[in-house]
Amino acid sequence: MPFRWSSRATQTLSAAVLSALLLASAGRHFREPEFFSPMVPDFLCREDSGERPNGPVAVLSREEWVAASGLLEVGCAVGLLIPATRRAAAGCVTAMFTLFVAGHADALRRSARPAGTARQRLLHAPTPAPGRRR
Repeated sequence: MPFRWSSRATQTLSAAVLSALLLASAGRHFREPEFFSPMVPDFLCREDSGERPNGPVAVLSREEWVAASGLLEVGCAVGLLIPATRRAAAGCVTAMFTLFVAGHADALRRSARPAGTARQRLLHAPTPAPGRRR
């Protein structure tokens, strides 16, 4: 007798897999915050050194944004595992990933500038330059 997947089983499995992915990413936020730092847009980061004025949304430092996004990922991961909160958590994951696109786009923009390093271009470029290998 073959096993038949129900839609409920598929939802539970996909929620568990996405939850595991989010928990792994959240763990990396705290183990290696420097990996995520370049993806936080400058306009969101509070600058306490006085080198530039802070914008209206610059309420956290770069390190605090990385930690906050790690905590947000943990919250979404836990929410996905609880059937009663799964739908709301899925909406939060969608919003979170949409907002993360802005960070990745900003990091890509900064890596393409003349001041961008080869490592930044390697990490953020969607494809390698023609004739070059990664």
